[in-house]
Amino acid sequence: QVQLVESGGGLVQAGGSLRLSCTFPGRTFSNYILGWFRQAPGLERDFVAAIRGSGGNKYYADSVNGRFTVSRDNALYLQMNNLKPEDTAVYYCAACWKCSTPRTMARVDLNIIDYWGKGTLVSVSA
Repeated sequence: QVQLVESGGGLVQAGGSLRLSCTFPGRTFSNYILGWFRQAPGLERDFVAAIRGSGGNKYYADSVNGRFTVSRDNALYLQMNNLKPEDTAVYYCAACWKCSTPRTMARVDLNIIDYWGKGTLVSVSA
């Protein structure tokens, strides 16, 4: 059974940084689009960032562009800098076979995402 496991969440003050990781033992997902989504209490799950599974091409939500960086090696990462209280959410990693590009993942129906992690909580205090 494929598992995506997030880690690295926590409580941080505004302006601080966190690095999230997503591991997937036994898989590489080189032919997938890999990405991060987040869901704040009472709100929908929103796109954050995505990267081609083979590396390189990336895409970000406007709200995080310039502050967050997505990358991968044997795992998927999200470096989050200059965090703001509005970044508070549960962060999920995702793998999508049908998403042709990282930009596509930002607009896709979430029901076609193939694999989800269980999420890691990021809390940013003012």
